Amino acid sequence: MDTKKRILDEALTLFSEKGYANVFVAEIAERVGIKAPSLYKHYKNKQAIFDAIIEEMNRRFLGEAGALQINGADAAMDADIYKKLSEEQLITLGNNLFLYFLHDDYTRRFRKMLTLEQFHDKKLADAYMKQYVDDPLSYQGMLLGLMVSSGVLQTDNVEIMTLHFYAPIYMLLTICDRDPDREAEALKTLEAHIRQFNRLYARNEEIIQNNKKKSRRKIK
Repeated sequence: MDTKKRILDEALTLFSEKGYANVFVAEIAERVGIKAPSLYKHYKNKQAIFDAIIEEMNRRFLGEAGALQINGADAAMDADIYKKLSEEQLITLGNNLFLYFLHDDYTRRFRKMLTLEQFHDKKLADAYMKQYVDDPLSYQGMLLGLMVSSGVLQTDNVEIMTLHFYAPIYMLLTICDRDPDREAEALKTLEAHIRQFNRLYARNEEIIQNNKKKSRRKIK
């Protein structure tokens, strides 16, 4: 691991253990095994380290999304993918994403840090809201809205539908953060949630099959 990545990794560990405000640049440098002036050659201050941690976490997520054959950031692109998935495929994808967020060590430490620090630092409270509320709801709102427009899902209120989908998933994640022994139970609840969501919002399997046929014709 190169020095820049070691700085981010050690900083994230310290932030998650002691809180962002209680960690100083010199302490991060010591954990990495370098002097503070050497650290400043890579990052100009603690805020720059924090920003780089967010960038690295997002980069890692996009890599995981790509491995799962979705984009993860482009709602329009992902809507075209989701339209063609069966309910069973959606459950598998949902499980894989849930397990990634729960067990990826980088993501887990970052979530722990923001969960602790949101009550002490307005800037970190804003980061928490952006990372775990505003950005997911924005992306999923666009994704679900496109699926409603194409007739795969039906609702007269996309905003509420988005909350119905995302809120239980995030709640299950926080439950498992506090009590890891409830992971198996959470996965069963997640599957039931996806099935119930499809029933509530009338997922149209006939349209899905038509989308698959159109996709195959384009490939030919």
